Amino acid sequence: MQYDRIDARILEIVQKNNRLTSEVIGEMAGLSATACQRRLKRLRSDGIIEADVSIVSPKAVGRPLQMLVLVSLERERTDIIDRFKKAIKSSAEVVNGFYVTGDADFVLYVTACTMDDYEQFTRRFFYENPNIKGFKTMVIVDRVKVGFAIPIEAPED
Repeated sequence: MQYDRIDARILEIVQKNNRLTSEVIGEMAGLSATACQRRLKRLRSDGIIEADVSIVSPKAVGRPLQMLVLVSLERERTDIIDRFKKAIKSSAEVVNGFYVTGDADFVLYVTACTMDDYEQFTRRFFYENPNIKGFKTMVIVDRVKVGFAIPIEAPED
């Protein structure tokens, strides 16, 4: 996956606002709208742009409780890890999931409507899974920075 300085500029622009038209993005990057569309299509097909999403306020949609959950598995076997990854992907409550190094095996970003709902989630997702050694929940008090923007370095010519 390669990109040039113009692609880097396009990536910077769309990470800040992906609702801009190809005309506006092209103008900002020094391209025609058609050339910009071609580059965006290639960046998507090459997997450099993984998705175009909107960031939704959990509170606004009735899910005001947000937690980071550190999960430790009983054993680190590939089949157990793969099953847990699949469970993460299929859970609506888990917004983001990361397989990590360090004290925990996974870090999950979870939302819930109420503490009772979160307790039901923990019973179903953690306590009923014999491969979970333990988990620690950190309740998020304030989302200080939210986004998915990655710093983009333009390649050397």
